[in-house]
Amino acid sequence: MDLSEKIRTLPTGAGCYLYKNAEGEVIYVGKAKNLRARVRSYFLAANQLANAKTGSLMREAVDLEYITVANEREALALENNLIKQRKPRFNILLRDDKTYPYIKLTLGDKHPKVFVTRRLRKDGSAYFGPYFPGNLAWRLVDVIHRSFLIPSCKVDLNRYHPRACLQYYIKRCLGPCVEGFVSTEDYAQAIRDVQLFLEGKPSELEARLTERMERAAENMQFELAAKLRDQLITISQAQDRQRIAGTDDEDADVFGFHYENDMLAVNLFHMRGGKIVDRREMFWEELPDFRAMEFSAPELSPAEEAEVEPSLEPDPRVVAPQIDEASPESEQVSVLEPMDEVQPPVFSAATFFSALLKQLYLDQSYVPKHIYVPVDFADRALLADALREKIGHKIEIAAPQRGERRSLVDLVCQNAKQSYDQRFRVLKPSIQKMQEALQDVLMLAEPPERIECFDISHIQGADTVASMVVWEKGAMKKSDYRKFQVKTVTGVDDFASMREIIHRRYLRLQEDNKPMPSLVLIDGGIGQLHAAAAALEEIGLMTQPLASIAKREEIIYVHGQEDEPVVLDRRSPVLHVIQKIRDESHRFAVTYHRKRRQMRDRTSELDEIPGVGAITRQRLLEHFGSVRALKQTAEKNPDALTAVVNKATAEKIRKFFAEQDGPDSQDDLVRITVA
Repeated sequence: MDLSEKIRTLPTGAGCYLYKNAEGEVIYVGKAKNLRARVRSYFLAANQLANAKTGSLMREAVDLEYITVANEREALALENNLIKQRKPRFNILLRDDKTYPYIKLTLGDKHPKVFVTRRLRKDGSAYFGPYFPGNLAWRLVDVIHRSFLIPSCKVDLNRYHPRACLQYYIKRCLGPCVEGFVSTEDYAQAIRDVQLFLEGKPSELEARLTERMERAAENMQFELAAKLRDQLITISQAQDRQRIAGTDDEDADVFGFHYENDMLAVNLFHMRGGKIVDRREMFWEELPDFRAMEFSAPELSPAEEAEVEPSLEPDPRVVAPQIDEASPESEQVSVLEPMDEVQPPVFSAATFFSALLKQLYLDQSYVPKHIYVPVDFADRALLADALREKIGHKIEIAAPQRGERRSLVDLVCQNAKQSYDQRFRVLKPSIQKMQEALQDVLMLAEPPERIECFDISHIQGADTVASMVVWEKGAMKKSDYRKFQVKTVTGVDDFASMREIIHRRYLRLQEDNKPMPSLVLIDGGIGQLHAAAAALEEIGLMTQPLASIAKREEIIYVHGQEDEPVVLDRRSPVLHVIQKIRDESHRFAVTYHRKRRQMRDRTSELDEIPGVGAITRQRLLEHFGSVRALKQTAEKNPDALTAVVNKATAEKIRKFFAEQDGPDSQDDLVRITVA
């Protein structure tokens, strides 16, 4: 059944439709109040000429699927889910997959723990947030870790371990990882306190803590009473800070954009309590699939304007022909061939923000009461109603034209212009901004000051070595580079080699009481990452930030969040910094491996000559520069050897090389290829 025949079978209710190409890939997802009328409009010549993108879509589409729903709001939500799942290239896609930071309490675990995450999952855990700015979530987790002694490490707490880490012995953790350190009842009580703290129920929490503090004092458990007193002080101080920050002003998200040369920069300012607390940057490159044709037409009435939908939707002012089996017009419905006289497309901000806001907010558990955008778009009211129904309170989506709100939108647009210049005009970002960006991408508790990166190099398991390079405050610090020989591993085993080197390096730092780096970066994938994590766990470093970057795919894995790999845009300055560190580590490892292999080959070759010891060998190599040069001299002008050794030794060297099998047998000694 071809497309024109499928149109006759489409229902007239609300739903979503999916166009597919010849390979069966979904290339576009749309929604409609009337599926049959909407899909039928795509085949009109007027619509395909008015919108170049629609024409391109219809020339490629060969199949159609549809899903019916009860109303248009359900179609809006379904469209958003299908776009995120299928990622059709003719839809506007949210390239920046970053979400807002939440605090996750793993209630489904035997011993729950708390940490920061950006993904909401239906895994039985409790999520609190989102938090603005992002480091607020880290500060709260630190308060919970220090005051309530709930761990935030990556250790598996569903089983017991032979010994605890340093955090337990300095009294910053209850030690649920070791059997007998804390009872199940006491740990459950601490988890309940954390829940009340995160849920914003200070009165109930203070009453619980006060009662336990008084009971501990009566039982002369003064150390426990002092700890509970400190928790009460921490909760009181946290509440005071929240009261100071709170105002009568409501929360709002404000958007701005700058478009130029098929590249787009968007800024999103989060205002909470009337103050700008966070800023988010998003970028799109090479936008031919996001552009929409502008068309001229008579002004529409408000009722007609409400029917206009952006993106690839056909112009609803063009009436589509009725299609049925008896209609002669059904024979005229066909996909257009490429046209010569098509006006060049222009960027449609209304189309873009309609798609962006759906993808940003329809899946969020928190949406501010006010959202300000620089341009109006057709389904703004429908989206606001869908969000109101989902969140439970009124949501205003507005495109202010004058006044203070418009000035605020213009301010965000100016910042978007700066972001565009910073990203696409290749302006060098400041060290502080780069550190903050690294902190955000790698989920670090604070901006990284020092990153140590490791790599393994060998040829089929021979002469395995490792390198460590250091990035500190925006630059490579070569004076702190280190080289390692792998001593306990034989054969090809990169995982075991990485584990040995990480263990040796950081055990030595512990013994010398030297500070740990802000981040340990591994050149490799998940296997190398887990090997390094096992080595750190062996020496009690459960909270050390650890990440790896896989070759070719350039995917970043953060330890403890391996199921949420970080995929950065190829133009991202953060990715460039991480790649620079990784490439320097690889270069340093390969150079060291090549040097060791060459010295091994040179040493074994010359040691076979009778009468040539270590001192003579060194003098020969320093004088002639290489084994190849020495061999050529011995063959062509053996008398020249007497400049370094006596005649008897020179004759032995000449005879040794003369007995070699083939004139090129020594070439491999210096021509080293490192995989």
